[in-house]
Amino acid sequence: MYVAFLRAINVGGHNVKMEVLKTIFENLELEHVETFIASGNVIFDSSQTRETLEVQIETELEKILGYEVKTFIRTQSEVAVIAKYKPFSDSSIEHANTFNVGILKEPLSQESLAKLEGLKTEFDEFQVNNLELYWLSKQKQSESKLNNAVFEKKLAVRLTFRGMSTIQKLSAKYP
Repeated sequence: MYVAFLRAINVGGHNVKMEVLKTIFENLELEHVETFIASGNVIFDSSQTRETLEVQIETELEKILGYEVKTFIRTQSEVAVIAKYKPFSDSSIEHANTFNVGILKEPLSQESLAKLEGLKTEFDEFQVNNLELYWLSKQKQSESKLNNAVFEKKLAVRLTFRGMSTIQKLSAKYP
């Protein structure tokens, strides 16, 4: 089982109904397709590789929707690992307003890791584990100067963020 985390779905004026998204995935001959909350999370089965699926889904979504939708795929077991990973202390998490996970396409380079250090503030902490960037903030996300576009520009990578609670719910629903 795979989970596709789609960037630019139901944000910034790009609204897509989940039943439309489900149909697009089914038309790609992916099996057991389900959507999970209206923020671009699609669960499905396929025998194809992650890389093939990412390209296929991105190409089809751009063709149908008319704009780029970067696709980040993880297996069910990878989502479980992400959900269980403890990058910050329980106390820090408890006192935070925002706890997000950035899903990356590739590992951060040494240069990007150094730039990430430069993004730390009195409010914002980061940890990287494999292909995930964990972001803990004492501010609400809407109050932060950091967002997906800032991370992509500064770190020279493509990523999409999800709240840790969404990742944990996905992991619990599809154990």
